[in-house]
Amino acid sequence: MAKGTDRRGSGALRMQACRTNNGFVQNEGLPASEPEPEPEPEPEPEPEPERARGPASWPPCPGGAAGLGLGLGLGLGAAGPYAGMPKEVLFQFSRRARYRAPREALFWLTVASVLALTGATIAIIAVSPRCLDWWQAGPVYRIYPRSFRDSDADGNGDLKGIQEKLDYITTLNIKTIWITSFYKSSLKDFRYGIEDFRDIDPIFGTMKDFENLLAAIHDKGLKLIIDFIPNHTSDKHAWFQLSRNRTGKYTDYYIWHDCTHENGTTIPPNNWLSVYGNSSWHFDEVRNQCYFHQFLREQPDLNFYNLDVQKEIKEIIQFWLTKGVDGFSFDAVKFLLEAEHLRDEAQVNKAQIPDTVTHYWELYHDFTTTQVGMHDIVRSFRQTMDQYSREPGRYRFMGTEAYGESIDRTMMYYGLPFIQEADFPFNDYLSKLNTLSGNSVFEVITSWMENMPEGKWPNWMIGGPDNARLTSRFGEEYVNIMNMLVFTLPGTPITYYGEEIGMRNILVTNFNESYDVNTLLSKSPMQWDNSSNAGFSEANHTWLPTSSDYHTVNVDVQKTQSRSALKLYQELSLLHANDLLLSRGWFCYLRNDSHSVVYARELDGIDRVFLVVLNFGELSLVNLQEMISNIPARMRIRLSTNSADDRNTVDTNAILLDKGEGLILEYNTNNLLHHQTAFKDRCFVSNRACYSSVLNILHSLC
Repeated sequence: MAKGTDRRGSGALRMQACRTNNGFVQNEGLPASEPEPEPEPEPEPEPEPERARGPASWPPCPGGAAGLGLGLGLGLGAAGPYAGMPKEVLFQFSRRARYRAPREALFWLTVASVLALTGATIAIIAVSPRCLDWWQAGPVYRIYPRSFRDSDADGNGDLKGIQEKLDYITTLNIKTIWITSFYKSSLKDFRYGIEDFRDIDPIFGTMKDFENLLAAIHDKGLKLIIDFIPNHTSDKHAWFQLSRNRTGKYTDYYIWHDCTHENGTTIPPNNWLSVYGNSSWHFDEVRNQCYFHQFLREQPDLNFYNLDVQKEIKEIIQFWLTKGVDGFSFDAVKFLLEAEHLRDEAQVNKAQIPDTVTHYWELYHDFTTTQVGMHDIVRSFRQTMDQYSREPGRYRFMGTEAYGESIDRTMMYYGLPFIQEADFPFNDYLSKLNTLSGNSVFEVITSWMENMPEGKWPNWMIGGPDNARLTSRFGEEYVNIMNMLVFTLPGTPITYYGEEIGMRNILVTNFNESYDVNTLLSKSPMQWDNSSNAGFSEANHTWLPTSSDYHTVNVDVQKTQSRSALKLYQELSLLHANDLLLSRGWFCYLRNDSHSVVYARELDGIDRVFLVVLNFGELSLVNLQEMISNIPARMRIRLSTNSADDRNTVDTNAILLDKGEGLILEYNTNNLLHHQTAFKDRCFVSNRACYSSVLNILHSLC
């Protein structure tokens, strides 16, 4: 009886094991039911051979689950994989060829794909040219803050005023704002005699105002560079006060030397002259010695042979970089060192009586400018800035102002092949032209391009706070053509505020300021509209008067004119930003004469060429077919400086240009000029690149 009971229990277990639900085995008991009558005992069956045990020999499960079993530790026989199988069974199936082969194929296909993508990425990086940085990608807009916008009606422009006009600046497609000196100062030499390098002059606002402006500039996607003048300080600077009293390490922060001072007359140590004329030595009654000043006597020169001075200047650079400034324009760097031997400088006119030599240009300044070691100091500034350039997208720009230097000396500020210095020295040669002609413009362009070290980046400016405005130098008819010039040359165009609308110098000479009149004329208030003070200020009196033409030459008026100087400026800046021919292309000059300059912009992989034709002289007839063979008889006009020009095309063998007229022409060709032997020596490129129209990328496999 016991045996019968055991067999019945075994059968019940089998029913539990074979119960199914949607293909999943469930080890659940059957629902309770009436007990069945106990069957009669049967003879004990013969034991089956061990090999017969397994899922295939089990009785069929109720509900059609025949041949389905747990298979725990049992042979698989003819059964296939089933849902819910334990891992031991799964492993046995996974070894079969029909399951293993697809799995291995998929694995190796994945490995090959990863390797192919990695190789393609490495190849693309290897052949890709260097991307343009932010200071290369668009124009720089230079602002003299005291004249841009007055936000508090005190008659002086300020930092909040600049912030109010950021939306306007973005409409010019500007990438970088350059603000001239705003440090706390006694106002001598336009805030270049600095009393505190870490503070804002109250006339411009507070440090909080600066921080708000910087944040707003960055929110607009723009960058900010500021002036920095390391050569000298104000005589009211704390360092100078300590130095004149021989206090500790500050004793030698400035250049002191014994001199004779009797009856109010000083006999200086040598014949060195100030930039502004007369001796560059001034007697200090407190220290009873003379100190050296390259500029005004209120601006004593720092002693850069003193390592403590160099350390102080680097800490000031770090202070502003920590604030978030994106770069610096280092001014007057050629004056950083002077010869320690203090020998007299040679006279330009050797026959001139020495006592009558009082003007700066009457001496050769071999001992007071560009001394050995000066570039090492500038490179140390670069190294300090590089410490803040490691973060992606946060490269810190460095420019140097080397005004008055020869072209050879100017190029030295780019640095050496493996030692970087400035990203570029500022190019002010166009702003110093006394006469405007095709030949003079051509000479400035080729002088820079031919002397610039390979792989370096050029820049161009036509005005600045220390130069007369273009309109006053040459006439309003040259405003558009000069803007077209700087936007179609290779490199970074730099615009001084107001040049986009053609502002001129102010004509009045009765100022309340104690400055040289000639240095004030180009600093007049920005002309925003035709309201009082040209929209610059709501004050009754502004620090400088506005120009008399502000009723017609202002931003609001030119916004509404379809062919104004402002509209053309916006079109030029947009074309410069969006077309690779201008931002990355080759520059090939074709011809120049006393009237005109003609050059091309082209890029490998693009079957279009821009021809730029600029006429600086009187009415001229230009024949392009004499310059270039196999060009179309007619070309499309992409942009014109002539507001009355309604032509869409021009005849290339006879282009008639008025005085001050410029054209950007466009035609299609695969025969690029820089590949032709006749033009190879006339073509330049800073960072060589080629365009792939298939992949829509730039590459260097030209």
